[in-house]
Amino acid sequence: MNEESGIPDDNQLTIEQALINLQSEDLGLRVYAAWWLGRFRVNLPEAIDLLILALADEADRTEAGGYPLRRNAARALGKLGDRRAVPALIKSLECDDFYVREAAAQSLEMLGDDSCVPYIFELIKKPNFQVSADAEPEHPYDAFLEALGTLRAVEATPQILPFLEHPIPKVQYAAARAMYQLSEPEVANQYGDRLITALSNDDLQLRRTVLSDLGAIGYLSAAEAIGNTMAENSLKLICLKGLLEKQIPLAIPPELTEGAVRVMALMDDLL
Repeated sequence: MNEESGIPDDNQLTIEQALINLQSEDLGLRVYAAWWLGRFRVNLPEAIDLLILALADEADRTEAGGYPLRRNAARALGKLGDRRAVPALIKSLECDDFYVREAAAQSLEMLGDDSCVPYIFELIKKPNFQVSADAEPEHPYDAFLEALGTLRAVEATPQILPFLEHPIPKVQYAAARAMYQLSEPEVANQYGDRLITALSNDDLQLRRTVLSDLGAIGYLSAAEAIGNTMAENSLKLICLKGLLEKQIPLAIPPELTEGAVRVMALMDDLL
C-alpha cells in the first residue's frame, strides 16, 4: 500500500480487487482501477462492461470540467481490444473534456473499427485556423487525423489536406502522417519527406512527436535521419522498430530485406 495515497501498489492489486475498486465510491480508487485494468490488459468481459459504464460517469469531475475516470476508461478500452466498446467510445467523441475526446479517438484507432470514421470526419470539417502555434486547439485534431489515417479513411483526404497548414505544428505532422497512409505510393513520399524535415525542429517535444509519426508509418527513407535526430536513443529505437516491422512482411525467409538490414544496423549503433 502506498502510504501517502492509500492506493494499492501495482504488484499488490489483483484483478478481483481492481474490479471491486472500479465500482467503489472512492473516486481515486476508481480512476486508478481503470488505469490498472488497461495497463495490465485485463480484457475480461466484466472489466470491459465496467469500463464502458465508466465512460458515462458523472461523479468524478474536476473543477475545470474534466473527467479523469472517463479519460482512463477510454484509454484502457483501446488497449483491451474488445469492439463492444466502439459505440460508447464514439459517444465519447462528443464529451466536453478535450482529453476524453482525444483518448476516445486514439482507442478507436487502436480497435481498428472504421464505423467511427463518419463521426470523426464531422469533427474535422470546420477547424479554426485562427490560433497561435503554441495554443491548444479546440479539438484533439492530431488524434482525429491519426485515426483517420490508420483506418484508411480515403474519403476524408480533401478535409485532411488543409491541416498540413494548420498553425499548430503537431497537427501539421498528424496531417502529413495521415496523408502518407492515405496516398498512393508515388505521392505518399512527399508527406514522409515533410516529416523528415520536421525532425530538425528546435523543439525537442516536437521532434519526439515526429519520431512517433515516422515510426507509425514505417517510412524507410527516414531511417538515417531518425538515427541522427537529437532525441533520446530509447525513442529513436522505438521509432526504428516501427520501420523494421514494416520491412518484415516484405522479406522472404530466411533472407531479410535490404531495408531491414539498414534499420537493424542503425539500431545496433544506438544500443
